[in-house]
Parts: sequence; structure tokens; C-alpha cells
Amino acid sequence: MRSVDVPRLVVAAPASGSGKTTVATGLMAAFAERGLAVSPHKVGPDYIDPGYHSLATGRPGRNLDAYMCGPDLVGPLFAHGARGCELAVVEGVMGLFDGASGQGELASTAHVAKLLKAPVVLVVDASSQSRSVAALVHGFASFDPQVRLAGVILNKVGSRRHEELLTEALEEVGVPVYGALRRTPQVATPARHLGLVPVAERSGEAVDSVRAAAAMVRDGCDLEGLLALARTAPPLTVEEWSPALAGARATTTEPSGPGPVVAVAGGPAFTFSYAEHAELLTAAGARVAPFDPLHDEHLPEGTAAVVIGGGFPEVYAPELSANAQLRKAVAELARAGAPVVAECAGLLYLSRSLDGQEMCGVLAADARMSPRLTLGYRDAVAVSDSVLAPAGARLRGHEFHRTVMEPGAGPAPAWGLRLPAARVEGFVQQNVHASYLHTHWAARPEIAARLVERCGGAP
Repeated sequence: MRSVDVPRLVVAAPASGSGKTTVATGLMAAFAERGLAVSPHKVGPDYIDPGYHSLATGRPGRNLDAYMCGPDLVGPLFAHGARGCELAVVEGVMGLFDGASGQGELASTAHVAKLLKAPVVLVVDASSQSRSVAALVHGFASFDPQVRLAGVILNKVGSRRHEELLTEALEEVGVPVYGALRRTPQVATPARHLGLVPVAERSGEAVDSVRAAAAMVRDGCDLEGLLALARTAPPLTVEEWSPALAGARATTTEPSGPGPVVAVAGGPAFTFSYAEHAELLTAAGARVAPFDPLHDEHLPEGTAAVVIGGGFPEVYAPELSANAQLRKAVAELARAGAPVVAECAGLLYLSRSLDGQEMCGVLAADARMSPRLTLGYRDAVAVSDSVLAPAGARLRGHEFHRTVMEPGAGPAPAWGLRLPAARVEGFVQQNVHASYLHTHWAARPEIAARLVERCGGAP
């Protein structure tokens, strides 16, 4: 155990769409511009916002998910990410008290704020209200006395007079205002069917958006006051999470010599990943080698296993299909029995086709876009013994997609899911594990250890 005394703030909102991503990213960038080492965090399973956080701070954006990883890992994972930093900014998810469906406060922003003992700043979309803002904020401040709602940042304020009316109203309920931001299109981030467009797809535009957010926050917020507020967070006494320690506890063999090369897909089509996955693979003895299925015609030299995470392959289906040489390499590796692990977008890439475009053909299934959004946390049990887990192993994951696979599962399905309805999902064949389920390996570090061990050909 150690005492973690990193100043910290949680940026929350009454509901999605209030502007908390813009404000949180702007705060991170504004403080980083001052020379502070800022640790960026995101509540929940979101992959896209942490990309903007990373751009703002120069550090990996890290998720704090009390459902997938469990409440006991929130503090340790925070301490791991914030080591050596002078400030941590945690962006919330949805509304302040919105968590896992039907699970009370579990995995909500409020839950994580309490676990971190962090003050909360509420970002309020004030565009269509004046004095009513006081009733709204008072309700959020009093709903759970254990959540320290310490201030408000007003967003989409129309004018100086509008700001005065809002501030006067909030004085009545004793909640300080730490900023008032005007309506501006310069910081708008484009979105599509699964949320914001990832940083990797926007390149220079994303840099401009982050800079604009930083300027807006710098001009409209009391940065000194917010920093002083962050410094009121008490020390946390936690056992810092360590990939090396977690990996050592999970593995049954000691790494010796140069480890196997595990190729991890990246680039614009495959942007969904947790920083801890690569850290755990490295701790298990692997040499992690990134590759871009859009542009690289060959897998990294010496590849012994492939990991393909989530993203937006449907946006790049023609380009992925056109890279026939890499598709062939992936298929040949899978047929040779090498471990191939695919989540969501990776599942689509391994299929025969995606919206009519030829993919790797590893799986006897075809993928297509669907108007229906599949979204939510899942409790899962491994149905088949696989490169990731022995049959019967249980974990928690998350689904987030607008595609379907036909057929939806192979002869040996990957997971049995309990909610919202009992079903099996995914594919296990040889050492291929492909599924829609996103998982967080920090909760099950033995996944990385097992994957690396299978690189040696273990059954």
C-alpha cells in the first residue's frame, strides 16, 4: 500500500451532450500548456475520448471502469496512471449518477468520484435556462451527500447578462462557478454512429480541436481556482496496480530469452484499445509490435500472435479489402495455429466479408451494418476453452456496435452472455478467439499471460 497524493478533479454533467468531453479535454490541455504533468482518465468503457485526452496531455488516456474491472481496481489503476503527475483530470460518463443498468450507482461517475475521494465539477448546458440552473444543481448536489459536488462550469452561455443571471442563481444555493463558456463552433468534434470520430482519423483537425478547447477553457475558466480545488482531494491509500506484478501473479512460467512478437493492430480503422493490454503483454514477456491493416502489407517480422481490437472497419472496408497481401498473411497465420485474438472490429476483419467487401476469411461468417445499436455491459462465461480463457472462466465485458454477423456464432462459440438475454456469441477455432465483447485485461491479467504462453504452441 502507498499513499497517493495526486491533486484530482472529476468533470461530470447532468446528462450526455452537456459538453464535458470538451471541458475535460480543454482543462487537460490548458494545464499541460502550463507545464504541469497531467494524468488523463475516463470513467467507463469509452475508447474515443481517451484519444483526445492523450493528445491534450501527451500521456496515455486511461479508463476507470468499476463494472469491468471492479470497484477495488479503480484506485490502483488510477494510481498506476497518475504516477509522477501533478494533476489528474477524470472525465465522467453520461450523467453524474448514471451507471450500469439496473445496478444502482455501480460504474457511475459518482461511484468513481467516491472511490477516488475526488471533488466533482459539474458541466451544465445553460443554453436554455437562467434561474432554473440553481434548482438543477441543487438537486445534483444534494442527491448523494457522499459525492462532493464542489462547483459548476457553465457551458453554452449566450451573453454577459446570461452569465450574470446564472451566477446569481447559483449563489443562492452556495455552489461556486468556476467558469462560463460561450457558444462556439470552433471546438465542435464530429460524430457518427458510435460517437465522436477518433483522433487517429482526424490528424491535424484533432490537434486544432484540442487547442481550441484549451483556449476556450483558458479564457473562460478559473484555472487557479480549479487547481486549488483539485489539491483539496485527500490522499488515497491504495496498492498501485502494476502490469509486472499483475502479470507475475497470473503466469505459470518465467519469461526467458527474447519473447514472442505479438502484433497489435492500430491505425485509423482499429483505434479501440486499453493501454494496460500492451503493458500486460510486455510484462508477460511479449515484444509488442504495432501494425496498421490499412497500409502495412506485411505483419511485423517474427509475428507469433495477432491482437486486433475494436474500431471502425466499416468506414474503411474498401481500403482494408484492397490490402489483400496483409489479409492473406493474417489468414495464413491463423490457419497455422498461431494465436489470433479479435474484439468487435477485429471480429469483422476476420470474417469472409464486411458489407460485401472481402475480408480475411478466417471465419465462416459475413458481417454487415445494421440500424440497431447493440450497447451495454455484459456478464460473460467462456463456453469453449480458448487462447484467452479456459472453459468456465467468468468475466465482465462491454458490447458496442451497429453490425451483425451471419451466422452470429461458430460451432464453438466464445462466450455465453447472461444479460439482456441469455445467448452465446463469438467464435473459437484452433487458436483464434473472435467476439463482439470488449474486455479489460487489467481485471483478468491471466489473459495476457495465457496468450503469450500459447505463442509457444501450447494446446
